[in-house]
Amino acid sequence: MHIIGNVSIYLAFFLSIYAFAAYVLGIKKQDQRLIDSGKGATMGIFILASISMILMFVLLGTSQLQFEYVYRYTSTDLPVMYKLAALWAGNAGSLLLWTFFLAMYSAMIAFSRKMKRNPMTPYIISIMMLNVIFFYFILSFVTQPFTLMDGVPPEGRGLNPMLQDPGMIFHPVTLYLGYVGLAVPFAFAIASLIVKSMDAFWIQMTRRWTIIAWAFLTLGNVIGGYWAYTELGWGGYWAWDPVENASFMPWLTVTAYLHSVMIQERKNMLKVWNLSLIILSYALTLFGTFLVRSGVLTSVHAFGETNLGAYFLVFMAFMVILSMYVLMSRYHLIKKDTGQFESFLSKESSFLVNNLILLGATFAVFWGTVFPLVSEAVRGTKVTVGVPFFNTVMSPILLALLFIMAVCPLIAWQRSSMKNIRDNFLIPAIISLAVAAVLVIMGIRDAYPVIAFAIISFMVLTHLVEFIRGTKARRKVTKEAVPVALFRLMIRSRRRYGGYIVHLGIALIAFGIVGSNFDVERMETLSIGESMEIDRYTLTYENLGQRTEGVNDIVFANIAVEKDGRELGYIQPERIFYLNWEEPSTEVAVRSTLREDLYVVLSGWEEDQRATFQVKVNPLVKWIWIGSYVLVIGSIFAIWGGRYGQVTPRYAGPERKVH
Repeated sequence: MHIIGNVSIYLAFFLSIYAFAAYVLGIKKQDQRLIDSGKGATMGIFILASISMILMFVLLGTSQLQFEYVYRYTSTDLPVMYKLAALWAGNAGSLLLWTFFLAMYSAMIAFSRKMKRNPMTPYIISIMMLNVIFFYFILSFVTQPFTLMDGVPPEGRGLNPMLQDPGMIFHPVTLYLGYVGLAVPFAFAIASLIVKSMDAFWIQMTRRWTIIAWAFLTLGNVIGGYWAYTELGWGGYWAWDPVENASFMPWLTVTAYLHSVMIQERKNMLKVWNLSLIILSYALTLFGTFLVRSGVLTSVHAFGETNLGAYFLVFMAFMVILSMYVLMSRYHLIKKDTGQFESFLSKESSFLVNNLILLGATFAVFWGTVFPLVSEAVRGTKVTVGVPFFNTVMSPILLALLFIMAVCPLIAWQRSSMKNIRDNFLIPAIISLAVAAVLVIMGIRDAYPVIAFAIISFMVLTHLVEFIRGTKARRKVTKEAVPVALFRLMIRSRRRYGGYIVHLGIALIAFGIVGSNFDVERMETLSIGESMEIDRYTLTYENLGQRTEGVNDIVFANIAVEKDGRELGYIQPERIFYLNWEEPSTEVAVRSTLREDLYVVLSGWEEDQRATFQVKVNPLVKWIWIGSYVLVIGSIFAIWGGRYGQVTPRYAGPERKVH
């Protein structure tokens, strides 16, 4: 089977080189037969990538321990779903998954009905092929997934206990779909520059691709946060870890891009800005991969120190330099026929401010992430940038972003009058100030949460006003019932109202993030029968027990929970001892409500059954996950149905003479 696996990778590597050459020669010689041959090779690459993936799943699922990758990341007692998920637990397997997605996306574009005989198609696929060639080079010569061991070991090393969580099944896959998905708009953008097509065709053709990639990045980050919250036992969901930051930065830049392209489509502005944003977003996906696989920064997500980092750094530099060269060589064409801002008080100006804030956030996260490397290079010592830096810098940026998001829906295109601003914002502003006043009366004196909750209220209200105004206007014409008018209003403007739903999801996430800063924490050692109090909860430690699940031993504590004297039942924090790992894994007990989470960790115990518990009360955390669901629903609503990519590109290159 190793022969089939290796042949599928080597053959796909050489086939990707052939496909790239066929596209380039087909473009140069204006020969459609070569281009069609390249398309056939693209489909062949996808088939070979599928074979490699299926074969690796079979090897992992059936515990073929003679393969080094299977030995390193699985064991015979591991549940099947984690055996299969081990495909992306290490370098070779995760890169195989990445390459499969690249091959899949390339084939989808090459055989897309909308891109059939399109002059940009060979350019787009050739750029995608550069990525495919690089990843297959890594799989062929640097980290090979189908390497055999000298013998067949009796047992595998097993999967890291922290990875034996449902999050392992979804988190890496969604992130990779987001990362790889950004290669598609990048390829379209560079292709449009090469063929001198300066209109918005590439934007319209890639809108769905970009939103889907953005949604997957969002899901990946949220699932990762929930995984950390329930598995690691430190009580939080985001630690500003370098690899967390690496997935957050392209999310920020793509968010900026999705807003600014609306200005280009409507006002024919910000062409260079949008191209630069998509290049930056693509480069940040490679930068994140470099961080994960180089070992230059300490992270619980990293694969350890390997020699892969240098390859990704070189490839990232090559692609960025190539992109910037193409962009600058077409700069004189891009700057032609661009529109102008007519007023600072306009929707397009608010979008631009939104973009500047998001880029400021990206730079702040980037600087905090790479500063340890910079300090080590300059001073010889690695200075770690901690959570306080990121929280201090990002908090005002978050507030400014939320405020701009609140203003944007009700402000007019081109120019807004003071009357328009007063009519649209007076009532939401008054209610938001009332919210701030109520919070102060309730005893909250810290300025940040008061301002934050007021801005979040303002944001929600302005969006609700937009829904209400649109529904009223439609009812005046159609006389429809309110639910019918609202539904049909949203259906007719999916992109607009889908975006508003996304904004409401972000407001709920921000509500949860701000609220979680009011957490209360205690750590206490209890004997059986003793109780501890935290906030309004009383926790009584009743007994310590042990059970066996498969080959794993589980130590658990039964704790009775009361709140304000009312019995709420029992919670059971656990520690799991795995056969192949020295350190036990933490299983947190969480009792979650819309108001707060009771979060209990079994930290340790003694022979006399005294146990130490870390207990936290985390307010409003559940709203983070609820907001994430709303955000994804909004993304799906925005792209479901509708008409995309109906514009024919304006091709400024030489006439094509295909044979």
